[in-house]
Amino acid sequence: MSDFTELVDLAAERLGAAAIATNDDFFASKDNLLKAAPAIFIDGKYTARGKWMDGWESRRRRTPGHDWCIVRLGAPGIVHGVVVDTAFFRGNFPESCSIDACSVHANADADFLTSAAVQWFELLPKTKLQGDTKNAFDVAGRQRVTHLRLAIFPDGGVARLRVHGRVMPDVRWMGRPGAEVDLASVENGGVVTSCNDMFFGSRHNLIMPGRGVNMGDGWETKRSRREGPDWVIVKLAALGVLSRIEVDTAHFKGNFPESCAIQARRGEGAWQDVLPRTKLQAHTRHFYESELLAHDPATEVRLQIYPDGGVSRLRLWGNVTAEGREAFGVERLNLLSSADAARELARCCGAAAWASKMALARPFAGLAAAKEKGRQIWSGLGKDDWLEAFRAHPRIGEKKAEKTQDATAKTWSSEEQSKAVAASAETLAALAATNAAYEAKFGHIYIVCATGKTADELLEIAKTRLANGAAAELAVAAAEQAKITDLRLERLVNG
Repeated sequence: MSDFTELVDLAAERLGAAAIATNDDFFASKDNLLKAAPAIFIDGKYTARGKWMDGWESRRRRTPGHDWCIVRLGAPGIVHGVVVDTAFFRGNFPESCSIDACSVHANADADFLTSAAVQWFELLPKTKLQGDTKNAFDVAGRQRVTHLRLAIFPDGGVARLRVHGRVMPDVRWMGRPGAEVDLASVENGGVVTSCNDMFFGSRHNLIMPGRGVNMGDGWETKRSRREGPDWVIVKLAALGVLSRIEVDTAHFKGNFPESCAIQARRGEGAWQDVLPRTKLQAHTRHFYESELLAHDPATEVRLQIYPDGGVSRLRLWGNVTAEGREAFGVERLNLLSSADAARELARCCGAAAWASKMALARPFAGLAAAKEKGRQIWSGLGKDDWLEAFRAHPRIGEKKAEKTQDATAKTWSSEEQSKAVAASAETLAALAATNAAYEAKFGHIYIVCATGKTADELLEIAKTRLANGAAAELAVAAAEQAKITDLRLERLVNG
């Protein structure tokens, strides 16, 4: 089995994954595909439709084509490999399969997912399958995806589908700047990268949602017969500083660790103590806050348990640093599909050519690099592109732009003009008159970086710029758009 199976299963039911739609599950339901437990076989068990099978099974196809099933991932992410498990399907497994992926809203329904509006791309080409086998396939996934479409040729049964990779949530999962967030949670992008032992329970259980359901739903090492410690390392979702910790030994009663200690580090730096060695109790949620030692921002945390035993969950609440938030946001932008990146970048600048060129210019080394590339692309565009970008802004003092904006861009426009719209009726009337005079002279709306400026300030700037010639004013307006774009790129990256 490939190393990718050591990664998180993005299609795990407990993360919220679900089989959304299929063209045929006559013999066995599509919902069986994502069951956590391995498939079983019950000899002699039948339903009104035929032999009971623990998987997804379509009827024997008598027409051209193939069968398919669409799966919503429990967490969006980058797929590194898939396992198409045909356990117990021997004379009825598909001859081959393929997998396509897309990135859409997490709550997209079956009608939308089966419509022509969805842009699917190939993740796994048509590939031969073997019956009663865990068919493992490496996938060179480089784009963030939310849904998969498993196609089987021409028909047959698949017991389980496992989709291993790295979680990549939206930036908003990091909370608002300064907010506390669980930096270890798999849903936020945390990952348990390594441990010295997990004989009885997987290390990945430590950061799963909710509390453990039983003793098997945790990380448990074998009896070491030594002083210890056993250890596990968690890569945090983003660079941050810990503020609270929970170590939960739920269901571990005769096998809980005697004590634990926690350290943190950044990159390959030296480990710093965060929680000194501390006694633990059986079947208990242990919370630590005032006990935490001062430490530098960290990207990794090491939990040590003495001498061995089991821990159900580890929660590492903290605050993402500005640097960590920016790095997280830039990486997410780099991993979006070209179409998704262009769509999000269009919120920063309404020129379609700018958004598409920026999407193709990825990956960006950081926010500064993205801004610099954005300015280069903007300066290389023509007048028509500039005017298109201008039309994506509402007039100063108004709410609706000539060019359609999505909800996020509308919110940004409203917040940028928040001081202007709070002006007196007299000032707003003067602004409207000046807007009209400006457009009559220059043929496009008055563009200005309005962030932080009052209506009176914006009015005076407009009056001054009315004295410009057409060419000079177009250059000024383009420079103002570049300022707006820079600020919006910051918003896009930081969530």
